[in-house]
Amino acid sequence: FFGVFAIIESNLLVVMAYDQYAAVCRPLHYNTQVTTNVCACLCLGCYVFAFLDGCIHTWNTFRLSFCRSNVIDHFFCDAPPLMAISCSDIHNAEIITFFIVGCTAFFSLTVILSSYVLIFATILRMRSAEGRKKAFSTCASHLTVVTGLYGTITFAYLKPSSGHSMDLDKLASMFYSIVLPMLNPLVYSVRNKEVKGAFIKVIGKAKSSIGLFF
Repeated sequence: FFGVFAIIESNLLVVMAYDQYAAVCRPLHYNTQVTTNVCACLCLGCYVFAFLDGCIHTWNTFRLSFCRSNVIDHFFCDAPPLMAISCSDIHNAEIITFFIVGCTAFFSLTVILSSYVLIFATILRMRSAEGRKKAFSTCASHLTVVTGLYGTITFAYLKPSSGHSMDLDKLASMFYSIVLPMLNPLVYSVRNKEVKGAFIKVIGKAKSSIGLFF
């Protein structure tokens, strides 16, 4: 289930990249291209693909033999730490993991980068400075989440076992499984005027409290 939800988030970032492309590059066609049915089909595809991907990872891990300690060096049951305590030859399992994660990341990043190449090309052709600023602002939150998620997932999974440091893997896993989801609401709503106003009020009250204390 952890793998399924991680892949769902990755897939939804791809769908959001398409949404950004349609909004910036084809604004007059947006309502006809990004309909409710299209959104529903894209979301359903994200879930189906993630479930199949998760099943492959589960099969790949639990076809191994475990005859030693059942204590893993991690804070949740992930594939790399499970492979580390297996008494089987994990070479083929590592290749399958690398291939599945690599293909998923390659496809997702290709779609996302292609969308943003077209988006930036469109933005640079805009004559209005205000329009360019608004378009860049629209893409900023999505790019922030994409960079954080794919950077840490690539670091955690796309390397051989000889390059694994469980301490660094745990740090990367904590970032993309706990820190990023906690920051997502803030990242996605930072352009919202009400959120900005509330945040400024909180900072103002904190400064006032600190001033009174000293």
